[in-house]
Amino acid sequence: MPTIIQVAAMAGVSTATVSRVLSHPDRVSETTRLRVLEVVDSLGYKPNVAARTLRTLRAAKILVTVPDISNPFFSTVIRGAEEAARDAGYAVVVGDTRHDPSIEDQYADMLSSREVDGLIFLGHRLPDNLRPMISRQGARAPVVNGCEYSPDIGVPSVHIDNAAAGCDAIEHLIGLGHRDIGVVTGPHVSPISRDRLAGAMQAAERHGLRDRLKVRVGDYSAQSAADHVPDLVAQGVTGLFCFSDEMAMGAISAIRQAGLTCPNDISVVGFDDLPLARFFQPGLTTIAQPKGRIGHRAVELLVNILRGGESLVSQITLPHELVIRSSTRAIG
Repeated sequence: MPTIIQVAAMAGVSTATVSRVLSHPDRVSETTRLRVLEVVDSLGYKPNVAARTLRTLRAAKILVTVPDISNPFFSTVIRGAEEAARDAGYAVVVGDTRHDPSIEDQYADMLSSREVDGLIFLGHRLPDNLRPMISRQGARAPVVNGCEYSPDIGVPSVHIDNAAAGCDAIEHLIGLGHRDIGVVTGPHVSPISRDRLAGAMQAAERHGLRDRLKVRVGDYSAQSAADHVPDLVAQGVTGLFCFSDEMAMGAISAIRQAGLTCPNDISVVGFDDLPLARFFQPGLTTIAQPKGRIGHRAVELLVNILRGGESLVSQITLPHELVIRSSTRAIG
């Protein structure tokens, strides 16, 4: 196994220069950098990452936890995070918490033990074992929230205005002439679900239709929406707003099973604009979130903290968009 000393000797530089080429190449002249990298290649030298971590107290890793890795929404968020992390010199470790607080705590322990330099959590709960760190370090703690938003947590966050998005969805259905509208939410414990419902109710109330909203609670899964469709059909809804695209697709399938069609009998609006949404039949009208940008900006916030940037809590609200496709139509 070649050593850094051998690399330095063959390249005619110091071991410190070899180390700089591998960890901070921008600090070394191009000629020297290329010469060192050529020797590294020819010898097959692999730096001792564990030893470097002990010396620098930097793992060069960022942990991103997701509440449900099977949800395709998160894959694009993670990709955006990975691209930004790579550009900043970090690798991304992904943890699937499965909505389980004990698993969230297990992953958060990686930050306490310095196996990772920072944490981005995409769920709505701050792991309990990080609360002392947040209390002690405040906005200097290397912890960022993505997608969800709760000001009580006290950490930087990247999200959309979910209340405004919920309002836009209901305004779209009302604008098409729908008056009896079903809403299938996510769990009430989720801040984004509460915000989307508040926006939906605000829009309905603006048009005097608050009492005609039929609200049902789902869990963002296709099955949870499909289970509510028979009851909503019996209630006479002509429009349906689901708080995720997966729920919207499950609802459309259940509408067909009930012998009805979308959008001729019931118009459906989803949320997230998953890649499949435009290919689904019918093409799904939905609220598009900038998924990749959420991941990218979350990493930018975290790296800024790790590099000693501003300690003020940053709340970044990114724009959303109502994407109109063929799953909604005007009545009449």
